[in-house]
Amino acid sequence: MKLYPRYIKRLLDFSISLVALLVLLPVFLLVTLLLFVANRGDVFFLQPRPGKGGKVFRVIKFKTMNDLKDKQGKLLPDEQRLTPVGKFVRKTSLDEIPQLLNVLKGEMSLIGPRPLLVEYLPLYTERQHKRHEVRPGITGLAAVKGRNALTWDEKFEYDARYVENLSFALDLKILLLTVEKVLKSEGVTAQGHATMPSFIDHVRQKNQN
Repeated sequence: MKLYPRYIKRLLDFSISLVALLVLLPVFLLVTLLLFVANRGDVFFLQPRPGKGGKVFRVIKFKTMNDLKDKQGKLLPDEQRLTPVGKFVRKTSLDEIPQLLNVLKGEMSLIGPRPLLVEYLPLYTERQHKRHEVRPGITGLAAVKGRNALTWDEKFEYDARYVENLSFALDLKILLLTVEKVLKSEGVTAQGHATMPSFIDHVRQKNQN
């Protein structure tokens, strides 16, 4: 196995994440306070996600949506639960900051395929499963190529290409493009949706066609 993916990438992940957390601590505390008020107490979003080899871990993000429900006790649509503060935090990608803790723990990498829902695992094709040959990332090739503006098929193809071409040069390119994307707030939402539509719905629709 190549030296960079096996050793150097993890060393860089740990070092950069530790420094980033220290530098961003004032921002971390401010966002925590704002979300505590906007969400009426709930600040963090923790959810099981499959990592390298499909091993499940709990991803940590800032919670950008409240838990308001309708009269039947069902959660309201995403666009109605996304608070103004949450919308800003999501648009500026500040919701990703807590994932630096996942990187420090070795569950994630700074760069790699985004960690998705556990229930998606049985739906992947053999090529789509390649995304789990590496640690999931806070940002990745699919993210800089369009993020939530991409279709699911496009996302997974970029994930597979990343795994096949993993290198320091590619990671550096993705990192620089991520900074540009965040500054421009591009690809944060899918067209016509407040958040990315479910992959399960995507597969169901494809099977119907």
